[in-house]
Amino acid sequence: MKRQKSYPGILLFIVLLFIGCGGKKQENSLRVTILRGPSAIAFAGWIEQPPVIDGRKVVVEVADSPQQVQALLIRRETDLAVVPMISAANLYNKGIDYQLAGCPIWGNLYLVGLPDARQLHLFGSGTTPDILARYYLEKQALPYRLNYTLTTASEVTLALLAGKAEIAVLAEPFVSYVLREKPELELLADLNNPSGDSPGFAETAVLFRSSLQEERGVIDSLLTATCLYARQKPTAAIAILEKEGIFPPGLLTEESIERCRIDYLPIAAIREETEDFLRIIYQYEPKALGNKLPDNLFYQ
Repeated sequence: MKRQKSYPGILLFIVLLFIGCGGKKQENSLRVTILRGPSAIAFAGWIEQPPVIDGRKVVVEVADSPQQVQALLIRRETDLAVVPMISAANLYNKGIDYQLAGCPIWGNLYLVGLPDARQLHLFGSGTTPDILARYYLEKQALPYRLNYTLTTASEVTLALLAGKAEIAVLAEPFVSYVLREKPELELLADLNNPSGDSPGFAETAVLFRSSLQEERGVIDSLLTATCLYARQKPTAAIAILEKEGIFPPGLLTEESIERCRIDYLPIAAIREETEDFLRIIYQYEPKALGNKLPDNLFYQ
């Protein structure tokens, strides 16, 4: 029997993904804002069983774009947040008073498409996917023509499925989805591991309000635990995320979670890796960091 495609529900989710969502502020709670995507997977444990930090119960809210999270940080309306590492450095250089806890996601960007294609679709000029794609192409001396006409990950996903794009940069969980739904597409390159032996790039940051400095040890421990939960119990994590409506049924798989490289490490243990990553960003797109690399205080 021919397997029925799961397009309708999941495609509706993809189309609506970037419309946005909000959360209701609860009194005497510790507000945590995460991005729908790998960071939501990493925080499945907190979503199911919210911990207590500084005497306040954690309330996890899901945002659909880094811009939404950045706006909350600038307005100081969240206590802890997950953002791209380049956003964390940029906000620090602008004087936003949050501290870097560590990195929970070590890369989930891949080159997906037809092996013979030569026009590569990218979205978000100057963002992490764009910069790491250009870095990879230069290191590998690959002669792709770059096309920026698609502006979001959802547009890229739909274009690949419709045959309007033959090769593109995508992140999980959409990588696994397009490979599953269109078998002729291939996973052509891992943009997070260009040398073949690195653990990945410190692409994601957890920021916390400076007033929580005394709770830093607790925060590190709880972040380690929730990331470990996602890795060790992917089926349970998927069930939580589907139950809460964060992802539609069928989009996430154990394989997609594995490709997210979820592993929280505090900044004290990964300063060198973080500096290396930010130097690559600065080389290709200085303005993404606010036209300068962050100083030593960023890492403390």
